[in-house]
Amino acid sequence: MTTTESLPGALAEPVEPVGRGWTTALSLANGAIWVGWFGPLQILLASQAEDFSPGSGMSKETMLAWVTGVGAVVSLVANPLFGALSDRTTSRAGRRTPWIVAGAAGGALSLLLLAGAGGLWTMALGWCLVQLTLNAAFAAVTAAVPDRVPRLQRGAVGGWLGAAQILGVVVGTGLATAAGGIAAGYAACAVFTAVGVLPYVLRYPDLRLAEADRPARSWRGFLAGFWLSPRRYPDLGWAWLTRFLINLSNSLVLLYLLYYLRDRIDYQDPEQGVLILTAVNGLTLLGTVVVGGVWSDRVGRRKPFVIWSGVLMAVATAALAGWQTWPGAIAAAAVLGVGFGVFTSVDFALMTDVLPKALDRGKDLGVINVANALPQVAAPALAAPIVTYLGGYRVLYLVAAVIGLAGAGLVGRIRGVE
Repeated sequence: MTTTESLPGALAEPVEPVGRGWTTALSLANGAIWVGWFGPLQILLASQAEDFSPGSGMSKETMLAWVTGVGAVVSLVANPLFGALSDRTTSRAGRRTPWIVAGAAGGALSLLLLAGAGGLWTMALGWCLVQLTLNAAFAAVTAAVPDRVPRLQRGAVGGWLGAAQILGVVVGTGLATAAGGIAAGYAACAVFTAVGVLPYVLRYPDLRLAEADRPARSWRGFLAGFWLSPRRYPDLGWAWLTRFLINLSNSLVLLYLLYYLRDRIDYQDPEQGVLILTAVNGLTLLGTVVVGGVWSDRVGRRKPFVIWSGVLMAVATAALAGWQTWPGAIAAAAVLGVGFGVFTSVDFALMTDVLPKALDRGKDLGVINVANALPQVAAPALAAPIVTYLGGYRVLYLVAAVIGLAGAGLVGRIRGVE
């Protein structure tokens, strides 16, 4: 095993390819974090909202939107904050590992707290704590890639991280469905999240930041660093907007999926239906996520992959509006998986290619990851009034398709990447 002392400096541009073991362990840690997020998001939070909404003055849709929206606000702050803190960490265990450990452990405890929620407020508090802690781990995991992976290997590594992400969604949904109850579902997700990060943190030493390389302590400078001017870094700005719009489209599709199957399609077992659709989506995503990243590395281009994956996802989303049947939902899930698989790996590589400074990799990726969390705030705000007052699910999915197309088109404005 490589010793910490023999590793290159934390701020050096990586040149040595990472091995399969390192990629596998980091991917497992990433997947474990997504289990902690999507077990609740796909099944458990929706079930709790349905239990708590009678007598609250809220519909189940509004309660779910409120809780997920507030949690997403926490995520907006937590991801760049913990990324910046990990950038400045000079622990003997490295910059990223302490935050992966603390975040995963805190996330597991927060999921157990959420399992005991007795109403809206404890449900919201528990979900906010889950978002806070798991974002600490996620910020550190993603920052490990530009720390250790050469540029022409990042598409492939991003593909494996994307595969782990969707497997995390599938496993989280499966655990939440098969555990036999809300509390048991949360407990199963908590255990998986805590255990899944151990192979990486125990086997692979992290890069250590020398005290001399740590920025001077200044609250003013620390806070000012979170603003990445689109005028100064235009490629980063356009890449961020592309990710935000495509993720917003995807969030609009997923948010009310359980209710769509129950209320619009009249599927007899909507919880099982969500699991089936997630599995179909996962299988097609797995078929393209690694291939797309490796192909992008080999040809040295990113933007065409992002454009065509966005177009494909928009077509599938529009199909949910026009073909509102169970076969239509299965077909849309399959096509969405193909498009999102390519997008996930290539967009991740694209983002690491436009990072401004090695010293701020964690913070900058955290700011970029806001484009993943902000759609969770915007999606409920858009979806609830559309479903309730402005035409229902047909209009919702047409709006989502248009937003996804806009995101795919904007990637062409990035000039510094082939």
